[in-house]
Amino acid sequence: MVDIASSGVALAVGSIAAERNKIILNSGSSTTRITNEDCNKVTVHWTYDTYALGKGSAGEITKRGGNTWFFITADYVFGHSLQKDASAFVESSGGKVLGSVNAPFPTTDFSSFVLRAQESGAKVVAFANSGADLVNGVKTAGEFGLTPKQQVTGLLVMINDIHAIGLKAAQGMLVTEAFYWNMNDKTRAWSRRFFEKRKRMPTMIHAGIYSMVTHYLNAIKAIGTDEAQAVMAQMRKTPVNDFFATNGHLREDGKMVHDMYLFQVKSPAESKEPWDYYKLVATIPGEQAF
Repeated sequence: MVDIASSGVALAVGSIAAERNKIILNSGSSTTRITNEDCNKVTVHWTYDTYALGKGSAGEITKRGGNTWFFITADYVFGHSLQKDASAFVESSGGKVLGSVNAPFPTTDFSSFVLRAQESGAKVVAFANSGADLVNGVKTAGEFGLTPKQQVTGLLVMINDIHAIGLKAAQGMLVTEAFYWNMNDKTRAWSRRFFEKRKRMPTMIHAGIYSMVTHYLNAIKAIGTDEAQAVMAQMRKTPVNDFFATNGHLREDGKMVHDMYLFQVKSPAESKEPWDYYKLVATIPGEQAF
């Protein structure tokens, strides 16, 4: 089983996979429960989790002076997990959480939540949500003039979200990602192949899927069997060196450890071509990120 975006579904399917000794390859699901309290011997968690996102965004932004925070949080397990992990990094980095508000999922009107964030006076307003809710929330923040007085960040942002928001509204946002298409020759070559097929640049989830499926198939090729435990053992002992990760490795608990990146969204004037949206602010080494 490959991808499984929803954390709740990933936990349920992981339990069934463990019973039947079938490998599950997670790219889009994010909860740390996958490799912590719900860890098993057949689950791989490849691309990111809420701990890595919190460490990258909350930890790094707080260290750079954004020491008061307000959260607008999707009211389900993913949003609460994201806020919990991010809050811990804000506080451990010397910052303070001034408040939060839970937004029903899905939400189309973020006006009241953005007003609460604005009234808090927090230096950083963090959206602990994703997808259409993130896009609507950030657009509303722009309409209400939160920036430049308050730093807006999304705790799970992908390049297609920035594409939907537009650089005018998204410029200056700080985001943590596992992958960006325009980082180096390898990422550009693979991403342009993807673009030829899909007419859009890949997200970190797309890149993670391709990387982990390739690693899985190479393991089968190396040992001549697709028996789950034998393949898992081969995947763990083989370093990950591809367009997605350099010197990545699969831990015993199924977590793939690799560098994460803090990016700032470019202004329209800084962007040199379509999908040229990020500039690198910091690299978080894998052993610190996870």
